Amino acid sequence: MCAKASWDGFSLQKRLEMPEGLWQQCPSCGNTLFTKNVKANQGVCPECQHHFRISAQERINHLCDEGTFEELMTEFQTVNPLGFVDSKTYPDRIAAAKKKTGLKEAVIVGRGFIKGRPVILAAMDFGFIGASMGSVVGEKITRAAELALETGLPLVIASCSGGARMQEGALSLMQMAKTSAALAKLDDADGLFISVLCDPTTGGVTASFAMLGDVIIAEPNAMIGFAGPRTIWNTIKVELPEGFQRAEFLMEHGFVDMIVARKDLRSEIARVIDYCGK
Repeated sequence: MCAKASWDGFSLQKRLEMPEGLWQQCPSCGNTLFTKNVKANQGVCPECQHHFRISAQERINHLCDEGTFEELMTEFQTVNPLGFVDSKTYPDRIAAAKKKTGLKEAVIVGRGFIKGRPVILAAMDFGFIGASMGSVVGEKITRAAELALETGLPLVIASCSGGARMQEGALSLMQMAKTSAALAKLDDADGLFISVLCDPTTGGVTASFAMLGDVIIAEPNAMIGFAGPRTIWNTIKVELPEGFQRAEFLMEHGFVDMIVARKDLRSEIARVIDYCGK
């Protein structure tokens, strides 16, 4: 009994001495993973290939040739047009998200090279208020499409979002129409838009720019849909097929063109650009 207590105490002490975040558990296979190894594997479980959510900056680092990405549109600042308050004020939520992620907003936009191919790239960060689309996110996505039209470069958007940002009400919903209109102009000019759907891509982002790509690529098992399963059940009281909002189901039913593992994404995007002659 004493030996067991002594060992338990030793284990607890050792655990307390370990740096926070040293280990993590895979939600798919349940294995305990060394976080450093997961990061080295581009945020993918080395055991079962589960794709963890990654930050916008990590996404850019994985996709772009080293040292080529130039961030644009850094001057935009979110305001509080509706004076929205729930359990916190909207400015307080923005300040907390900035501190947590080190970002000014939920999307990073810039230009860079993917395997030598110049592109306009936007990457969303779920850590910033669920990468919800407010006025600044919508404006940056719109201007990214306009810049792709102006320069003739392919547009690549990596979406990962909970949808429209409720704190901005109708102004947030308006971004759906605005981003879609900008992409329609790009399409009319035969520009190339490659949409990459990451986990999760939901709500107003799915209902607007994310599903308007000339080529739509999804990461394995990414959740993609408009409303969540619980909301759908509460609305129409119908039991839907298992996995109906996962990338594999959507590809089977024609909503996604291809499913590409993260490690192959750079090569696949470069191949699409070459094939489309951009």
